[in-house]
Amino acid sequence: MGVELNRKARGDLAELKVAADLRARGYRIAFPYGEDWDYDLILGRPDGRLERVQVKHARSDGRVMIVWASSHSLTNGKVKATKRYTAEMIDWLAVWDCALDRCFYVPAAELGKGMNHLTLRFAPTLNNQSTRIRFAERYGRI
Repeated sequence: MGVELNRKARGDLAELKVAADLRARGYRIAFPYGEDWDYDLILGRPDGRLERVQVKHARSDGRVMIVWASSHSLTNGKVKATKRYTAEMIDWLAVWDCALDRCFYVPAAELGKGMNHLTLRFAPTLNNQSTRIRFAERYGRI
């Protein structure tokens, strides 16, 4: 039985899991200093290109995973502002699924003008919907 982590600790763990996954795939990783960045880490490609990665923690239920594509700044425990991630801010939305201990990578171009959340599916929908469905397997690599 593990220790229940608070939101900040879950986010920190997700950053480490994504960084380790990317390192294992042969990429270089850098962490920006401070909390005022729109992204959590910098991915270094073998050709020298740098890409911005925002990391999120999620827990799937075996069929679906809800991924928050936004963040809130708080003052005295109340939401002061909501930031919805777009391709102008980041290049990738990386998600660590703690239930599967696996990382998924959503290109920021799929975030459009920003959204609160998106859904990655592991199983077909119950109503057989097929349009605008994001199957998680498609996002298994960067």
